[in-house]
Amino acid sequence: MNPQDYINIEDKYGAHNYHPLPVVLNKGEGVFVWDVTGKRYYDFLSSYSAVNQGHCHPKITKALVDQAKTLALTSRAFHNDVLGEYEKYVTEYFGYDKVLPMNTGAEGVETAMKLVRKWGYKVKGVEKNKAKIIFAKDNFHGRTISVISASNDPDATNDFGPFTPGIVSVQYNNLTALAKELEDPNVVAFIVEPIQGEAGVMVPDDGYLKKAFAMCKEKNVLFVADEIQTGIARTGKMLAVDYEGIKPDVLILGKALSGGSYPVSAVLADDDIMLTIKPGEHGSTYGGNPIAAKVAIAALEVVKEENLTENAFKMGEILRKELRSIDTDMITLVRGKGLLNAIIIKPKNGMEAWDVCLKLRDNGLLAKPTHGDIIRFAPPLVITEEQIMECVSIIKKTFAEIEK
Repeated sequence: MNPQDYINIEDKYGAHNYHPLPVVLNKGEGVFVWDVTGKRYYDFLSSYSAVNQGHCHPKITKALVDQAKTLALTSRAFHNDVLGEYEKYVTEYFGYDKVLPMNTGAEGVETAMKLVRKWGYKVKGVEKNKAKIIFAKDNFHGRTISVISASNDPDATNDFGPFTPGIVSVQYNNLTALAKELEDPNVVAFIVEPIQGEAGVMVPDDGYLKKAFAMCKEKNVLFVADEIQTGIARTGKMLAVDYEGIKPDVLILGKALSGGSYPVSAVLADDDIMLTIKPGEHGSTYGGNPIAAKVAIAALEVVKEENLTENAFKMGEILRKELRSIDTDMITLVRGKGLLNAIIIKPKNGMEAWDVCLKLRDNGLLAKPTHGDIIRFAPPLVITEEQIMECVSIIKKTFAEIEK
């Protein structure tokens, strides 16, 4: 079959809830993916930062295969010999007492929402069914009803109401707006992305997160960091909040927690918060399954063994410097941290961000627009300086072709 045949099958039998770039992939290794014609591309999306460790990392793949041959799933009705090992490893890795294992990022956010509400009623003493959670506008935390209840994106919310009550939205990177809402004694948590990914890699002012954290402490409100996309070395620190030296009360992880090989997410907190949830009050059939546990351990080991945090920081500095040197007025802004970056595109010669991505594809690099005029550049963290410079050459060539 040719690429269009594959696309036609998806179009006929699959729901039309995505608009993929027209390329059909069938192989991945490291920073590269190949399409069904055999053409090789640099992956500059990394499955929205799930593939930080590179495609099909041999250590992660081996962990998955070995465990799949032994024991895949028990549900949480029984103990297994792997879950405790993983729980000990991940809590010590990030410095928390407890972990609640789930599967997807959206489940992680839902879990955090339930957890902070339970804490609000059991510990803070909020009146029953009065708890409020503050979110930042322009966020992206997932697609479930409760999570989109915190969204102000019409594509996420149109015709999906009614929405979950008890949710308040404030302007991102605006401490005055946050302070106003924190005056409400029914507020139990502030849930925030340290860098807003889907919004277009929106990096807040220095000190914003640290001050927001302090303000939450002053009002006995939990500070919850959604590091599903920004965490696990993506921004040049193990967690993006590490730039501000804070430890969130609740930490949400996903995506690269499995290196992109399996759905694994986690919510971490200390005992005074986590143990407010009792048996039967929350769970997941697949959450904490043996394959997920072994895969997550391997994925986290790779990050440290291969110094991916340091590499992401160094390669990000090089990439942003080179992007800013491109001779085009189509790129109006370059921003990011580590290897989570974005360029803002001004239309030219009838070409918009989507068209730029099509030309990048033709030249051997895959990226995807967001919000119409923004292109994210987020390659796997195993990328080398030589490969970064080759990618810069592809990007420069693409804009030079458009400028003609």
